[in-house]
Amino acid sequence: MEKDLPELQWFPGHMKRARDIVERNLNRVDVVVELLDARIPMSSANPLIKSIVKDKPRLLALNKSDLADPNQNRAWIEKFRGENLRAVEIDSVHGKGMRELIRNIEELARPATDKFSKAGAKPRSARVMIVGIPNVGKSSLINRLLGKSRAKTENRPGVTRDEQWIKIAKQVDLLDTPGILWAKFEDPEVGLKLAFTGAIRDDIYDKERVSILLLEFLSRNYPAGLIDRYKLESIENLSGFEMLELIGRKRGFLIKGGNVDLEKSVRSVLVEFRSGNLGRVTLDRIEKIEGDW
Repeated sequence: MEKDLPELQWFPGHMKRARDIVERNLNRVDVVVELLDARIPMSSANPLIKSIVKDKPRLLALNKSDLADPNQNRAWIEKFRGENLRAVEIDSVHGKGMRELIRNIEELARPATDKFSKAGAKPRSARVMIVGIPNVGKSSLINRLLGKSRAKTENRPGVTRDEQWIKIAKQVDLLDTPGILWAKFEDPEVGLKLAFTGAIRDDIYDKERVSILLLEFLSRNYPAGLIDRYKLESIENLSGFEMLELIGRKRGFLIKGGNVDLEKSVRSVLVEFRSGNLGRVTLDRIEKIEGDW
C-alpha cells in the first residue's frame, strides 16, 4: 500500500474524556476486553491501551469477524495465543462467539472474585471494561449480550459517550466506556486502514484518494469480490482511478456529457466495502506483520 499519504490527526474533546474515564475506573474492574476490528487487528489496536491497562488481565476480542478473511481470522487468533494473550473471534451482529467471550471473562476474573469467597464475603460478579477505538462495535456487542437494544448503536465514530454499568451475564457486570482514538497515526498506512473501515470521520480526508487506494488493495488481494459485485469482466492492469470510473459506469453514475459522477462512485465503494458486499477482507494480513503484539 502506498506510503505517500498525509498524516491524519483527530482528537476531539470526547476522546480525551474517554481516556480519563478508562484511567479513573480501571481499579474498579477485574478484566479489560480490548475490542478490535477483525479486518484490522493491528491498526485498530490503540497503542495507548497497553500502557493504560498495565498488568490488568486483558482479553482481545476480534469483532466483525464475519467481514474478515476467515483464514486471516484463524491466523490472528493463533498469533495472539502464541504470545500468551487471550483472544476470541466474535461477530456481535449475529451473536457468534458470545459464550466463549463470557467464559473467558469469567476465567480471567476468577482470581479477583475468588478473594471475596475465600475471605468469607458474599461472592460478587466479575467486573469487566470494554475498550476500543470508535466504530469497532462496542454498542452492538452490548446489545447482543443483553438481547435487546439498550446501548445506543450507530455506524458513526464516537456515539457511545458516557460510562454505564450493565449486567451482561449472570455473574458478569460490564462498565461501558467511550471509544478512544489516538491523536496522531505515526504510520500513515494505519490511518488509511482506519479510513477504509470508517473508524475515523469521512470528512477529514480525501475520500476519492482513499477509495482509489482501497480499490488497488482489493484488486491485488481480493479481486473476486470486486469482479462479482460490480459485474466486471476484468480489472487486471487497471489503476484505482480507472476502476472507480468503470464502477461508476457499471452502476449508471453518470452526469451531463456522459461523464462519471465520481462522488457517487466513491460513496458506493466505501459503503459496499464496509458492509461486506465486496467479500470477506482483512487489511492487516498476518504475513505482513512483524514482531510481538
